[in-house]
Amino acid sequence: MIFRSFLVCMLLVAGTFSDQRPTLYIIGDSTVKNGKGKGDGGLWGWGSYLDSYFDTSKLAVRNYALGGRSSRTFITEGHWDQVLGQLKKGDYVIMQFGHNDGGPLDDTARARGTIKGTSEESKDIYNPIMKKSETVHSYGWYMRKYVADLREKGAVAIICSPIPRDIFTDGKVLRASDDYGKWAKETASSTGAYFVELNGLIADEYDRLGPDKVKEYFPGDHTHTNEAGARLNAGKVVEGIRGADGLGLKKYLK
Repeated sequence: MIFRSFLVCMLLVAGTFSDQRPTLYIIGDSTVKNGKGKGDGGLWGWGSYLDSYFDTSKLAVRNYALGGRSSRTFITEGHWDQVLGQLKKGDYVIMQFGHNDGGPLDDTARARGTIKGTSEESKDIYNPIMKKSETVHSYGWYMRKYVADLREKGAVAIICSPIPRDIFTDGKVLRASDDYGKWAKETASSTGAYFVELNGLIADEYDRLGPDKVKEYFPGDHTHTNEAGARLNAGKVVEGIRGADGLGLKKYLK
């Protein structure tokens, strides 16, 4: 009986210690966590390997990214509320959206698109998936909402530009310098969030490696990486974190 009581106490102490750790939450699409994050089909997202760079005795890392989601639908489907409900002061959220934001606003297949850019423009639609009216905003609007919600919770926002796809022209990979990469950077600048130029960091490496080598990272399409590709991308995320002036998250890196 005494041993059992001691064991219960030890478990409670361990749980208390764990709860006191700050948490890094990861949100995004399938390039951040593919499927259930178990490598189905040989595909992985970079969020599945980010924890290996951190001292997880001092920082918890939780990957809430979900395939097929845009900056809009991660919110409207309730996934963001799930993260917000757990956030505490001093936590971090690193986010990457954009790959799925370019689709239609109200198609019958997914209805996940956002208005291009960072403006305050909006459009009222009928959402055939959710079967209700919805006001759709710009990519920048949704990204600003993430930052505002985090600030209200006392948490730290880190915005990543989306990873590049395996699309080359004249030996150079296609970059997001004129669309979602640009808009991600503008949002970080306007809100004071930290920014990781993930698109550029990875694109520089892809250009160095060349299209034949990079193709090995994309076994099924131009967007989703295998383990080697995901590990490369995770390393570039960490490179961006290390280079972010004043970002306290760096102290938890190994």
